[in-house]
Amino acid sequence: MAADLLAQWQVWGAELGFSQIGVAAVDLSEAEPGLLAWLEAGFHGSMDYMQRHGTKRARPAELLPGTLSVVTARMDYLPRTTPQGWQAVEFDRLTHKETGTVSLYARGRDYHKVVRNRLQQLSNKLVEHLGPFGHRAFTDSAPVLEAELATRSGQGWRGKHTLVLNREAGSMFFLGEIYVDIALAPTAPLEAHCGTCTACITACPTQAIVAPYRLDARRCISYLTIEHAGAIDPALRPLMGNRIYGCDDCQLACPWNKFAQVSRLPDFDERAGLNGQALATLLRWSEDEFLKRTEGSPIRRIGHERWLRNVAVAAGNALAAGEGDASLQEALQGLQSLTSPLVREHVQWALAQRP
Repeated sequence: MAADLLAQWQVWGAELGFSQIGVAAVDLSEAEPGLLAWLEAGFHGSMDYMQRHGTKRARPAELLPGTLSVVTARMDYLPRTTPQGWQAVEFDRLTHKETGTVSLYARGRDYHKVVRNRLQQLSNKLVEHLGPFGHRAFTDSAPVLEAELATRSGQGWRGKHTLVLNREAGSMFFLGEIYVDIALAPTAPLEAHCGTCTACITACPTQAIVAPYRLDARRCISYLTIEHAGAIDPALRPLMGNRIYGCDDCQLACPWNKFAQVSRLPDFDERAGLNGQALATLLRWSEDEFLKRTEGSPIRRIGHERWLRNVAVAAGNALAAGEGDASLQEALQGLQSLTSPLVREHVQWALAQRP
């Protein structure tokens, strides 16, 4: 791609809230062995769709026939009110056991909607500039090797926690792609800058990063609280602390995230009543209230049952730490009559954690 054309695309991307635009080639054959080995080890847990799609993730032209290039984009997501020293602030939240902590990316509007909509607007601008061509936008919504495409197109390098890192933005950004049926010159990849640092590996509460660049999702708190639909392993519950939706610890510990950028979009501003809310209050949410409060939020995707499961685990950890008051115990006891065996199991476990 000519430098002047890429520069114009960067301008358009910036106008739409993106931090960077790149282009990747579609030959990802070098990534296939690693993907297959990860699946063979069972590290995908109950995410059966990962196994079902198999190598399609590493073969863009199989997902969308005719694809010749992939336009990649990243979008910063830290809320606009994020304070200086935000990493320390977030670590401090984890010490307040009687309140729930929601991952930073999920405190505002559902990123799937925001990023996909703006990728479509970028696609429209590309059509106006280049003429009609086949294309389709994706945002964590299809079998796409997002991190691989991002690193190949210069969005950053793969950190030891498996997330993409950028020297000017850390890792606090979303990724998106536009598959196109025109051949574009790829943008150059970046050199990796993790060196000997293992801060992310050390910080993981459940030791889910089993080796540099290798994540066992079955132990990851983000997977356990979001992707996993069943009971959470009792051995992992005490390690989850007050994390009720996602986990940011590996990113909080990463030195590069001192350069993380705040979003320019109001979409990712923190909603009131979700993060830092008393666990006793969250346990009392009816399904209707849960749906109302999480409307337009990525949290809604897990449903009320899993939400109560997650909050019950956090409540049990609060009781074990001696921080749960009578109100928290009453809220848990009020859920024992629920018809959901999943919720009852975790509520009973939580109540049993009282010293």
